[in-house]
Amino acid sequence: MKRLLLIMALLLSAPLAHAVQPDEILPDPAMEERARDISAGLRCLVCRNESIDESNAELARDLRLLVRERLVAGDTNEEVVDYVVDRYGEYVLLNPTTNGSNIFLWLAGPIMALIGLVLAFFYLRGRSTARPTTEDRLSAEEEARLNEILRD
Repeated sequence: MKRLLLIMALLLSAPLAHAVQPDEILPDPAMEERARDISAGLRCLVCRNESIDESNAELARDLRLLVRERLVAGDTNEEVVDYVVDRYGEYVLLNPTTNGSNIFLWLAGPIMALIGLVLAFFYLRGRSTARPTTEDRLSAEEEARLNEILRD
């Protein structure tokens, strides 16, 4: 039973592990906490779906060190993020901004869905109100043949 509890505790603690190396940690706990907060919002450019705080890639390590260097230099959290974004582009943000050229990407999905709904509405409305024309109706000869087939 004790082994099972130990194994479960280890498995549950695995996702909490960070890739930050001991030599990267700042001596000031408050500044280290700020660095972790910033690192959690920056994307690893190698792993793509991990933050630099979780990634073991060399580039992620370089970015973690860069963040800590900027904090030690006296930058605010926003200045550090702006510096990294200026250097690597907005792709480095795990949660991209909703201004500038990104506004088109944020609005494209809802706009396309709305256009699809409008087109579907008019298509279905047109189908329900369509009346058969004289060309669509059966001739007397065709109606007689159809009745004959249906009787059999």
